Amino acid sequence: MTAGNWLFSLDGRVALLTGASRGLGLAMAEGLAEVGATVVLNGRNLDTLEAAASTLRGRGLKAETSPFDVTDRRAAQAAMNSIVARHERLDILIANAGIHHRAALADWTPEAWDQILAVNLKACFFLAQEATVSMRRQGYGRILFTTSITGILGRGTIHGYVASKSGLAGLTRSLAAELGEHGITCNAICPGYFETDLNTPLLKDEAFVARVNSRVPLRRWGKPRDLAGAAVFLASDAASYITGQQIVVDGGFTTSL
Repeated sequence: MTAGNWLFSLDGRVALLTGASRGLGLAMAEGLAEVGATVVLNGRNLDTLEAAASTLRGRGLKAETSPFDVTDRRAAQAAMNSIVARHERLDILIANAGIHHRAALADWTPEAWDQILAVNLKACFFLAQEATVSMRRQGYGRILFTTSITGILGRGTIHGYVASKSGLAGLTRSLAAELGEHGITCNAICPGYFETDLNTPLLKDEAFVARVNSRVPLRRWGKPRDLAGAAVFLASDAASYITGQQIVVDGGFTTSL
């Protein structure tokens, strides 16, 4: 390893990433694996997960799968126990799984609201709670949440999504305040507009795509790979004195009028 690269090395580290069968989650998993981490990909569909992990392993990277629903606390607990049993540690949790729902204010139902918050916020809290059992014992850990620039700027019709991502930003700070003394950092990655399946409805709207591009100083939507560097940085020793922060990765969207 060349001098300096040790700062970003994740050799020997074990990372669980939720919502990692595709899109942003898979891109972050790939980035972590490329610098030495063993990545455990989570999602609900085993076939999709295995295909993603197989692709990574085909490149000589260390990748495993752990299919479970993030809202099922018992399943999540069992999965983490299994990871720790196999590897004797869990160093990194990237809670990335999320869902979207668009509806005018008058059309939102209690069921839709509860589902969004259950996946995007509540599950992240209890995943962190469980992950820190091993991390406290180790005296080391990295927790990362995927938030969103809509939690900063707001946008009509996605009220539950905005509320959940804003809540995650606050949760990032409260966990950082409590866990720091145990050697655990907690940060959030805040993506702008990215080319993912979650944004398929927006990507089909040529006028909207053009409008976003006109506002982004880099004049394009983000690609999942653009998020990998931030994840590697925050998961590595290079970010050992950074906690409670929300790092925006949006091509400059939120910096300009």
